[in-house]
Amino acid sequence: MINYQGKNIVIIGLGITGLSCIDYFLAQEVIPKVIDTRSSPSGLELLDKRIVYHLGGLNTDWLLEADLIVVSPGIALSTPELQKAAEKGIEIVGDVELFCREVNLQGNKKIVAITGANGKTTVTSLVGEIIKSADINVAVGGNIGQPALKLLTQECDVYVLELSSFQLETTYSLNATVATILNISEDHMDRYPQGLMQYVQAKQRIYINAKYCIINHDDKLTIPTDNHKNITSFGLQKGDYHLDTHYDYLVAQEQPVLATKTLKLIGCHNYLNALAALAIADKLMIPRESSLATIATFQGLPHRFELVLEKNGVKWINDSKATNVGSTEAALNSIVCNGKLFLLLGGDGKSADFSPLIPYLKNRKLEIFCFGRDRILLAKLAPNITTITETLAEAIEIIANKVVTEDIVLLSPACASLDQFKNYVERGNQFAKLAKQFTSRSEL
Repeated sequence: MINYQGKNIVIIGLGITGLSCIDYFLAQEVIPKVIDTRSSPSGLELLDKRIVYHLGGLNTDWLLEADLIVVSPGIALSTPELQKAAEKGIEIVGDVELFCREVNLQGNKKIVAITGANGKTTVTSLVGEIIKSADINVAVGGNIGQPALKLLTQECDVYVLELSSFQLETTYSLNATVATILNISEDHMDRYPQGLMQYVQAKQRIYINAKYCIINHDDKLTIPTDNHKNITSFGLQKGDYHLDTHYDYLVAQEQPVLATKTLKLIGCHNYLNALAALAIADKLMIPRESSLATIATFQGLPHRFELVLEKNGVKWINDSKATNVGSTEAALNSIVCNGKLFLLLGGDGKSADFSPLIPYLKNRKLEIFCFGRDRILLAKLAPNITTITETLAEAIEIIANKVVTEDIVLLSPACASLDQFKNYVERGNQFAKLAKQFTSRSEL
């Protein structure tokens, strides 16, 4: 274990990640200081009584006196107080960096590192299930489920980490056995004022020291910028792993290996997720037959292109996890609708450019409903077929009285949910609840 004895350590953030960092240091009898920019953070009551804390802002004096600052992914490194600390030479890391240092000491553990604008949670979960089904001890976490440091307490041979760009910014010691950027599209532009390439640079950090890199053949921004030698690709119709011409089969090294009609996952973007997961599993030397069996039965995840209701020939699909434009593009590119598509867009767009959605809104039977903070901005995409409502509930009530057999209602908001909901989960749950409620009412 890395020795932090005698170090003046400051942890910023009392969320689930911050609490895991506190536990990590307390296990070594190191008592950190804690800062949270909120006045009454939810984790305050869980703090060890020996810990001193500062709330409601950043304590510059504490930061400038620290030997090590462990920062929450939600706090930008460009924050002036952190810039001052960095200029003074104070080390600033995240929880994933602490985790990687410990794993590197063990030497015999493998790390699978997964990032991307869209699909990373699905691929991370699927890879975890593939490894587990092969009777290999695996721990899954990072940006989903358990924080990375909590995984250190588990007996495992392989760690599977979902990593956000924010986490990668403060990670320097990652030595992944397999690393992938699934795709790149504009996201978190409020955090990256220099534009898309600043976001790409953060994502590209996942490839540093990786043994194998898995790239998206159809997205050149996923190619390592450091001329990495061990590259494997996946894509729709080209790449080492791809779909056949009619999207009927997953193809690996030119061999059809699994019929898409046998998958529980739906949509072409999910077929790409399955290909990426298979490529990762192959690099881990997991028997192909075992991997394919798990891929075929994987149900997918809640709020990710999830069919939550099919009634009277109408499908209601919850894709609330589509919190950025790229994810909504993927959904619209995948969906096949014989009737009319009712598309729900809305929320906080995080300063993103919505215009890439325009081509997906043409040449199809479509009605758009825009709600939430950026509803007016979203409505400009296709004003002639758009209805503006303040809330999701108002939109669904209107839609429920319009739909007929073979229509599809798709919640794929292209926006974060925090303007009107606690998170995308609450938004998705409300969509499913309202769909059932208003569908039943319309039958009366």
